[in-house]
Amino acid sequence: MKVILNDYIEHLGERGDSVVVKRGYANNYLLPKGLAYPDTTGNRRRFDQEQNNWEEMDLERRSAGEKLAASLEGTKLAFERRASEKDVLFGSVSVADIHRELQERGFDFDRRRILLEHPIKELGAVNVEIQIHREITVNIPVTVVRPGEDPDAIAPQFVAEGRLEVPDEELAAEAENATEVVEETEVETEASEAEDLPETGTVAE
Repeated sequence: MKVILNDYIEHLGERGDSVVVKRGYANNYLLPKGLAYPDTTGNRRRFDQEQNNWEEMDLERRSAGEKLAASLEGTKLAFERRASEKDVLFGSVSVADIHRELQERGFDFDRRRILLEHPIKELGAVNVEIQIHREITVNIPVTVVRPGEDPDAIAPQFVAEGRLEVPDEELAAEAENATEVVEETEVETEASEAEDLPETGTVAE
């Protein structure tokens, strides 16, 4: 189905773009929410007439988005899930779980703003992106632990796809420390072996 976008839609286009989408997506989401019109000559004229009003409304939405982003700053979420020995969850943490938790904390927005490509299926720390406005994005740290574990024990190093990652400089430091330990152990071993050897030139009576 061909529609005219009435707002910026992630991975779809900017306002005014004419795009082809699945009929169900258009009828169940885009059209009822006023995010698009069927692409007809009449709707194109309607779109042009509404341009000035839309710009004013967009300024209001941006202002509201900035306030929401400021209130979300510093928010952290933690979920407890049972998991296997290899840290694979018996279940998952989904967009619906994250949205529900944020709603319980008083944050109200369309859950489609949460840009989580796949449900979280492993223990660890994840950075979840929330597209509040086309120009405003907030990252929410989400941690998944076993029941009873402390979520703050997870190191705060994140990547976009939600995998815990240790910075290269930390890996290098760990490797250097490991090398120093090995060298110290080798020196101690050589010294110990030297003490066990009989002194040179000693003649038994």
